[in-house]
This record gives sequence, structure tokens and C-alpha cells, in this order.
Amino acid sequence: MEMSEDEADELVEFWTLLEEDRGLLVGKRGATALGFALLLKSYSRHGRFPRSRSELPEAVVHFTARQVGVDVADLAAYEWSGRTVEYHRAEIREHLGFRVATVADQQRLTSWLASSVAHAERRADRVREELLAQLRAERIEAPTPGRVLRMVRSALRTAEQSWTDRISARLDEPTRARVLALVTATNHEDGGGSGQEDGDSVDATVLGLIKSEPGNVSLESMMTEIGKLEAVRAIGLPPELFVDVAPRVLAGWRGRASVEAPSHLRRHPQPLTVTLLAALVHRRELEITDTLVELFIATVHRIGARAERRVTNELINAFKRVTGKENILFQIADAALQQPDGAVREVVFPAWPVARRRCESWCMSSRPRGRSTGAPCRPRCALPTPGTIVGGWLRCWRCWSSAATTPHTGR
Repeated sequence: MEMSEDEADELVEFWTLLEEDRGLLVGKRGATALGFALLLKSYSRHGRFPRSRSELPEAVVHFTARQVGVDVADLAAYEWSGRTVEYHRAEIREHLGFRVATVADQQRLTSWLASSVAHAERRADRVREELLAQLRAERIEAPTPGRVLRMVRSALRTAEQSWTDRISARLDEPTRARVLALVTATNHEDGGGSGQEDGDSVDATVLGLIKSEPGNVSLESMMTEIGKLEAVRAIGLPPELFVDVAPRVLAGWRGRASVEAPSHLRRHPQPLTVTLLAALVHRRELEITDTLVELFIATVHRIGARAERRVTNELINAFKRVTGKENILFQIADAALQQPDGAVREVVFPAWPVARRRCESWCMSSRPRGRSTGAPCRPRCALPTPGTIVGGWLRCWRCWSSAATTPHTGR
């Protein structure tokens, strides 16, 4: 398989034997020379020795073998454990100026990690990178991977304990009690309920309310978020509680408190429980405030959209053209003339069942334009009540005829 350009550049940069490196190969032949060269360049590249051939890429082995002038198959005769390889490692350390890490070095570097790295960085892989970089800077050979992992975990645990003790000490006793009350066991939990029942009871507590997500845009959602904000502020956390805590660390505490059940939070040491809950309350106060602003803006936009649709519908109804006005009005007038003393409900409505609704449409279509005098048609053509005599319809007819024959002066 062909090698990429980046892989070829890496081989040339990190695995090329320099003149000073070749001086160490004097007196070594065959598999011994190839194995020594691989140990030397691997230590220069990674700061540690490979434990077997399987830790070395094939491209690296072939590239180094060509420089030494040894067949790759001869590497099988090299012993990766024993007195010879230990002597080679000691020679390489002396040549590069490195030394083996002592117990005192490991303790000192663990304390340095806890105070200088882990207090602001909670990701184990990043802490491990800082540890390896510091080891190389001090020319100390890195311990075994397992030992490095234990150092990283110890530093993270020490830094967390130091932080939690400091945060908890900043709260007075009443505030600390209010924070711990968020995970205080209820009577139902003390009686030993099931896991589902425990989760249901938790949802009804203040902690469940604080953890809950906002609903859809509505007045009810806004009132719920206001209740959350009042519950958070009632705890009374000081605003400068986390002023010197890195945002990434605070976000990690908040996420941890949001996913752990109250029963798990109660099992932690009290300073850690207080710190996790305080971080959750602190961040949720900011998040709930932002949510309220977003809900308010969305509600205002929704009100504006509804008002715009309402005005649009009213304008459409106002300009809607009503056809067949003359025929319908002739029918109404004929029914009114036959019984001039009757009531509208008894005379006109049976003749034309939809008279009331169509009359509303006529007046609406005439109102924006108005008459020549600027007066709208609707007040002159007010809808009659059941007790109005038929003469009201005759006045409506005269009003409509006058508006149809008079030129319009409205806009």
C-alpha cells in the first residue's frame, strides 16, 4: 500500500538517523543494530521505549532497516526483554539526557497536575497530554501507561476535592441547608419504593422542576418558567460563588448534577453534593432567564402575526364583492310592501333566509369607501332587531340606491 505524503514527511522528520545517532551504532550489527536504532528513534519520538515489535508500524521498521542496512526479517532475532535490551535503554537515556522517574517524581508531578492542570481541565486525555509534556520538559522517562493513568486519576480526584471543599466553605449554613434540601429523601423514598416510583416522586420536587425543559410558546410556559426562576432564586446562592471556576469545569458539574438521581447525589460526600447542586442551580438560573426572554420575544411575534392576520381578514371581507344585490333587494322590498306592518323576522327572513348575513357583507363592502359625504354606510344601515318594522328595510334600500348613484370621493 502506498504511503501518503504526510506519512512520508513524518518518517523523514522523526525516524531519520542523524550522525550522532549513527555513532551509537558502532560495534552493533544485524538484529542488534536494527533493534537499537528502533529503540533510539522511538524514544526520541514518543518519550518511551516500545515493549515489542507489534508496537512499531511496518513503515517505520522498513524505513529504519534501509538506513541501517539490515534485512527486516532479522529483527525477529532481537530480544525485547533481558539484559541486552536493558543495557540499550540505559545507553539511550544517557545519550538523550533522560532518567527514570522515581516515586518522588511521580508524587510531585501528581501534585503539580492537581494544582496547575486538573483544577481547570477535567478531561483525562488532556490532563494526560499535559503530564507527558511536562515529563519530556524535565527529561524524565514516562512511567508505564497504567501508572500514568493512575497519576491522572489521582490528580483529577485531588483537584475535585479541593474545589468542592472551597465552594462549600463559601456558603453559609442556611444556604447550604437549602441546597441540600433539593435532594432530601421524601417519606415515599424512605419507605423503599421502586425505581419508577422514585423517579415519579422526584419529578414533583423542586429539583425536578429546576431540571425540566421549557414547553411550547404559550402563556402557561412563561408562567412555568417564572416559577422555576423564583424557585432558583429562593435558594439564595451568592453571585460570586463560582467566579474563579473555569467555565468548562462548571459545565461539567452542571451536567453531572442534571443526570444523577437524587439518591446518587446523596451518596457523595457533602461538599461534593453541595458543589454539584449549586453548580446546577447557578447555571439553570442563567438558562431560565434566557428562556424567558426567548419565550417573551416569540409570544410578541405570535401576537403580531395574529393581529396581522386579523386585519388582513377584515380588509378582505371589507373589499369582498357581493353579487346579485339588486335582485335580492327587490325580493326583500316586494315582501316588505306586501306586509308593511309586519316585523322583519316574520316578513323578510322567510323570504330570504340569509338576509342578515348578506346585509352585513353589503355594509362591510361599502364602509371603506364611504359615501360622497364621507359618512360610512353601516351606521345608516344598522341591522334591525326582530322588533323593528319593515319600514327599516325601506330606508336601507334608499341608502343603498343613493350610495350606488353618487360618485365616490373616498380614497
